[in-house]
Amino acid sequence: MQGLLGIKRGMTQVYDDAGHRVAVTVLEAGPCVVTQVKTKECDGYEASQLGFIAQKAHRMTKPMLGHFAKAGADPHRCVAEFTSPDEAKAGDTVTVGMLEGVSYVDIAAKTKGRGFAGVLKRHDMKGGRMTHGGHSKRRPGSIGQCSYPANVAKGKRMPGHMGNVRVTCQNLRVVSIDPEKNLLLVCGAVPGPRGAVVEIRKALKKVGK
Repeated sequence: MQGLLGIKRGMTQVYDDAGHRVAVTVLEAGPCVVTQVKTKECDGYEASQLGFIAQKAHRMTKPMLGHFAKAGADPHRCVAEFTSPDEAKAGDTVTVGMLEGVSYVDIAAKTKGRGFAGVLKRHDMKGGRMTHGGHSKRRPGSIGQCSYPANVAKGKRMPGHMGNVRVTCQNLRVVSIDPEKNLLLVCGAVPGPRGAVVEIRKALKKVGK
């Protein structure tokens, strides 16, 4: 299995073997249940669908209840697909122990929604002078192009919706794994607020130490 689902629990700090303090994100990874196995003959590709976070049956739709019943698994709130080189069967359980020996992981999640934001917050612009009669304190400034071509160029950085998008952080170093508590500690920050569901995959671009 190439990955599993987890929950972001927050950040803390630990000390490595050299005595250096490392900022880490604590993830509760799994356990996940295999709810479907897709094959190249039937679906055109090979993957395993994992279910995460048990859900009450009356909160699920009938098609999803039938989907979980076919796999012999309880209803789950979140499902996601991961490539599975090894043979997985419906109903199997995937734990954080699958990441033993893995040095780097890729983590994807939805970022915090910031709503409508201006250019200073959204694009980290400088803004205008704050004293002595400055009238362009937090404005974006000129956005047009005179009489020709008389339009706003595509891609112009302007105020707008910020956050609530899927972001993937690649090559995050695995600091430690606690299989008994289903905890995974990775170096650095992870997208999303505390309690957000994250997708944890073995790093594709960086393997080994």
